[in-house]
Amino acid sequence: MGIVAMWIYALFFASKESVNRIGDRTWQKQAESICASADRERADLADLRRVDEAGPNALAERAVIVDKATDTLERAIDKIAALPIADAKGIAIVPLWIADYRTYIADRRAYADDLRAGINKPFAETQAEGIPISEKVSTFAADNLMTSCVAPIDLSV
Repeated sequence: MGIVAMWIYALFFASKESVNRIGDRTWQKQAESICASADRERADLADLRRVDEAGPNALAERAVIVDKATDTLERAIDKIAALPIADAKGIAIVPLWIADYRTYIADRRAYADDLRAGINKPFAETQAEGIPISEKVSTFAADNLMTSCVAPIDLSV
């Protein structure tokens, strides 16, 4: 009986509003625009060569590309951090999202450093609350209709 009551509450009475959703639609649209521009910049950097076929400098070349791609993210997050936020919830949680994004950026920088040092291992990222930091970043972005602001998956291949 208790399980039935729980499901009735969950399906019909519980709030459907995301805990990440902020009310400032103007901020969301501006952030999305900034991220979309960064996405286009990153797409122009794509290097689809296989590392084992790209020659002896492949890892160093990849490190340069990773740095340039990460630069696009860092510039975007710096611009977004400077945007004014008009609602209290946004003022409270956007800085947390930005801090998570900066951690993700730092993880990308460490990966590029490894590549420069000749270490060719998969990209690893910080875990936050038991999940990859990129998942936290991406969930916030998706919940706020900022699909271009999800953490890019360009290092996962």
